[in-house]
Amino acid sequence: MTIKLSNRIKLVKPSPTLALSAKAKQMGDAGIDVINFGVGEPDFNTPEYIKQSAHAALDANFTRYTANPGIIELRQAICAKFERENGLKYQPNQILVSAGAKASIIIVLMAVCDAMDQVLIPTPYWVSYPYQAILAGAEPVLLHTMEKDEYKVTPQTLNAACDANPTAKVLLLNSPNNPTGTVYNKEELTALAKVCIERNLLVISDEIYERLVYEGTQHVSIASVLPEMMERTVVVNGVSKAYAMTGWRLGYAAGPAEIIAAAGRVQAHATSCVNSITQKACVTALNEEDDSIENMRQEFEQRRDFLCNELAKIPHITFFKPKGAFYVFPDISWYLENNTKGIENCDQLCNTLLEKYHVALVSGGSFGVETAVRFSYANSMDNLRSGVQRFADFLAELRA
Repeated sequence: MTIKLSNRIKLVKPSPTLALSAKAKQMGDAGIDVINFGVGEPDFNTPEYIKQSAHAALDANFTRYTANPGIIELRQAICAKFERENGLKYQPNQILVSAGAKASIIIVLMAVCDAMDQVLIPTPYWVSYPYQAILAGAEPVLLHTMEKDEYKVTPQTLNAACDANPTAKVLLLNSPNNPTGTVYNKEELTALAKVCIERNLLVISDEIYERLVYEGTQHVSIASVLPEMMERTVVVNGVSKAYAMTGWRLGYAAGPAEIIAAAGRVQAHATSCVNSITQKACVTALNEEDDSIENMRQEFEQRRDFLCNELAKIPHITFFKPKGAFYVFPDISWYLENNTKGIENCDQLCNTLLEKYHVALVSGGSFGVETAVRFSYANSMDNLRSGVQRFADFLAELRA
């Protein structure tokens, strides 16, 4: 018996980060000392005050379905967070709580995109963005950026993309960025916002790494830079990264009530509400934050500084010091062009590194850049120290 798969699913590849983690785990289970820099999640435990709230919800038997868009206490807490931290005033009917920020993005895309619509995605991009556009029935259009510009999309590039793609409807923006750690400042976002207004683009702004910024860098939401932008922006955020709650699976979208209501209809027929216990815990996370969140951020900053200092000692790689998230994205093109081992691309380099030196990195091709690799410094200092030395030894072997 043969069942033909859909045409859209044929365009969707497995997640490279999940595949890498699975291979690294398999090697670890076999007794191999693998240092995994591919995982995009904090290595800290969820703070105690949040876990205690979850226990209380269980004890109170808060274990049934909730309202599809999320319990009202949580949506109110999210509204208060936006006003307190971003200067954005939303009402609960402008908030949709979903099973992770990933779910928030694809649900909004499904709510706003038709078959001929195009989604503009700056490179490097998070691995799922193009596939989410495809699954929503739209066409992903990649916007090239350059390392010398810290991989930031410019108004000129955005305008040119709109000229070349007349059905462009959505700009998918990510700041702080995965995989580069790029953070757009207010002036840069304002310039992009003016183009979006002129070109009638909806912005989906993925701000999941908002709290993880360094050296006094300020996160700014594009929804806040001009009065007209709030009505054409859907801000996506969640608790996974800043609160070390990846496994709890909760993200949220905030935007125009009509779009949020439409996205809610998609969710109602896809997953319905988020886990009830998680929702209660997230009310506490947002309303009763303690110093554990800032302590994690400071630890990430120290790790970033160490990793960047060590990478800077390696000949022939280039990178800029990230201002946010927990990734470094060094360019290794010299080693692809000048090695004696027959390695021709990033995928081969990363596979050889894992198999021979037992270090797991994600190939830049997964993010739309074929000449870079991604380090996650959501890892212990011991692993950072050992892993970067193995990486340096591997590159030295390649140039020998």
